[in-house]
Amino acid sequence: MADIDAIPFLCDESPGAPKKRGRRQSNMEPTNSLERLIGLLDVFSEERLEWSFDDLMATLGYSRPTLYRYIKILKSYGFLASSGSAHYTLGPRIVELDYLVRRSDAVVLHGAPFLRALTERHRCTALVVRWYGNKILCVASESSNDRLVSSYPRGRPMPLGRGAIARSILAFLPRAQMLRLIALNIEDLKAVGAGETSEDIARNLMRIHRTGYAVAYGEVTPGAVGIAAPIFDAERHPMASLCVVIVGDLVNGALIDSIGTEVKAAADEITRLIHELS
Repeated sequence: MADIDAIPFLCDESPGAPKKRGRRQSNMEPTNSLERLIGLLDVFSEERLEWSFDDLMATLGYSRPTLYRYIKILKSYGFLASSGSAHYTLGPRIVELDYLVRRSDAVVLHGAPFLRALTERHRCTALVVRWYGNKILCVASESSNDRLVSSYPRGRPMPLGRGAIARSILAFLPRAQMLRLIALNIEDLKAVGAGETSEDIARNLMRIHRTGYAVAYGEVTPGAVGIAAPIFDAERHPMASLCVVIVGDLVNGALIDSIGTEVKAAADEITRLIHELS
């Protein structure tokens, strides 16, 4: 792929032109051409799968010439596709990249045998979930129980304020980063009983840190228990989570503790394999 900075039509408004600002899904304001280009992709979501040119311009605050340039670039590389008159959807390059991720993501490749083993031992769904920004999303799963139908298949973002997966990640973040994410998700965290204040929630997360895994009851899937442990990068920073979701009437306290220990051991082994064999 060509160096995007070398593409001559990837320029911002002319010097002195008034800057327009619009709503973006990211918490960061775009500061350069590349961030503005990526910001165009960032507006697509499950709630809004198709955008008109005028709506993009109003939402992003880009000038008409700049938006034309960005759409031209993204269409030429397959990241956007035309859908009717001056309407756009995500393009086929996204599908191609997903195929490549499935074949290259070390978390998926090393996690797959553990997902199979967990679903063989328990009537459950086992999944590996990636985290970035304020989102977590499933990247691989296996199931041995038809009663459990996940509301979050591969690629659909899950809330970071609910469920065992979210707390298994939050609990192992540096304090400052953890508190920022708590603040962003405080209402969800309060609603599920994680605490009434940021400090209450942080203290409860430290208990999860000491245990090594998180447990949640019906917070994401009604009637199901989630048991999750983090997968770490080379700096021992959580980058993903391994989770077992099991119907609540199939488990008791002792079995939940046993599965929690099992999930933590599997997550630790995935971490080791990623760094030793990748």
